[in-house]
Amino acid sequence: MTAPLTNPGGADARDADDQLVADVFARGCGSRRTLENIAGKWGILALSALHEGAYRFNALRRRVDGVSEKMLSQTLQALERDGLVRRDVQTTIPPHVEYSLTPLGTRVAERLIGLIELVESELGTVLAAQAEYDRAADRNRRK
Repeated sequence: MTAPLTNPGGADARDADDQLVADVFARGCGSRRTLENIAGKWGILALSALHEGAYRFNALRRRVDGVSEKMLSQTLQALERDGLVRRDVQTTIPPHVEYSLTPLGTRVAERLIGLIELVESELGTVLAAQAEYDRAADRNRRK
């Protein structure tokens, strides 16, 4: 069971029809934690990789280069709790676990992939901006 959405004062945030109202900018809103789980470094990469298809844990860890076993495990648990990732324990010998996206996870991953494609296609622009920033910072340090 997930925690209710709340406003900064701590009470449930509800509209006139008694429906939960999410406001990611409100400190106590549950949507903020979910967004943090998605938008964290490993959340974005895990969801995007799982959009390619189901993965066993170690295969996913290899796909998401640089993630530690502990961080991937924590990330997958958080995303599973948020309803974005499905954990399927196979009753084989030896048993193994596969991770895949839920329908909500698929919708989220599709949007993340658009962001990733934009960032990758604009890498040259980003690198140029970083170089200019670094040159300006160096000039300011020398003053």
